[in-house]
Amino acid sequence: MLNIVLLEPEIPANTGNIGRTCAASGVRLHLIGPLGFSLSEKALKRAGMDYWKDLDVTVYINYQDFLDKNPGAKIYMATTKARKIYTEVSYDPDCYIMFGKESAGIPEDLLVQNKEGCIRIPMMEKIRSLNLGNSVAIVLYEALRQNGFSGLEREGELHHLYWEMPEQ
Repeated sequence: MLNIVLLEPEIPANTGNIGRTCAASGVRLHLIGPLGFSLSEKALKRAGMDYWKDLDVTVYINYQDFLDKNPGAKIYMATTKARKIYTEVSYDPDCYIMFGKESAGIPEDLLVQNKEGCIRIPMMEKIRSLNLGNSVAIVLYEALRQNGFSGLEREGELHHLYWEMPEQ
């Protein structure tokens, strides 16, 4: 199962939206503290709507706690400072894709320790960053695509009409 990791997230609505994306895609969410909000906040629940109950989520005290409980984890770290584009790596079906807090990203000392696992989303030079929820969705769906969208519904049904019109 793919894993999304948020390192010290600060904005409950972003985390709620990311939780909803993880629930919809069958992905496990890992939250590394300290968190900038309470998990009981209305903004978090509102953004995740009624999907929060379906979410596989684990909370950690800090980064070391995360490492201790996930030994040998293959971690990709999303950062605007990386040299490698997120589409240039192969995502294992059980890898961890980490995103930093909204105000500062992932600390540079962690990036340097994981240089080969650092990835970026290309964007215009003068733009500081994308919204955290958008960044997670972009990278996550590339990882899901590479893994054949395993376990996900790939076709939809119309509510009132049919894709093929019945003969008259």
